[in-house]
Amino acid sequence: QVQLVEAGGELVQAGGSLRLSCAASGRTSTLYDMGWFRQAPGKVREFVAAITWGRGTTEYADSVKGRFTISRDNAKLMVYLQMSSLKPEDTANYYCAGRVVAGSQYNYWGQGTQVTVSS
Repeated sequence: QVQLVEAGGELVQAGGSLRLSCAASGRTSTLYDMGWFRQAPGKVREFVAAITWGRGTTEYADSVKGRFTISRDNAKLMVYLQMSSLKPEDTANYYCAGRVVAGSQYNYWGQGTQVTVSS
C-alpha cells in the first residue's frame, strides 16, 4: 500500500502563487509516476500534471501549461506542484495520486487540499 498526504492549499488572490506538496509513504518503490488532479464543485475531476519517479518526465494539462510546474524529490518521497499566475478558475480541491503501471488508472489517492483563488 501507498499513503499520500497533500498540503499547501489555501486562499490566494488571482495572479498569486502557491506551492502544493504531496508526501508519499509505504511501498513507494512500486510507483511509476505521480499525478496531480483537481475537482471543482459540480465538475468532474480533471488531470493537472504528472511526473515519473525515474526520469522525471512531466506532462501537463493545456489549461495549466506555462503556469504550473510539477517536480519531485526522490530522496524525500515528495512531489510538488508550483502554481503561479493563478486564476479564479483554478479554484478546486487538488489531489495527489500515484500509479503503478504507466497508462493505467491511478491506484492511490490522497485526501485532497483546497485551493481557492479570489478575483
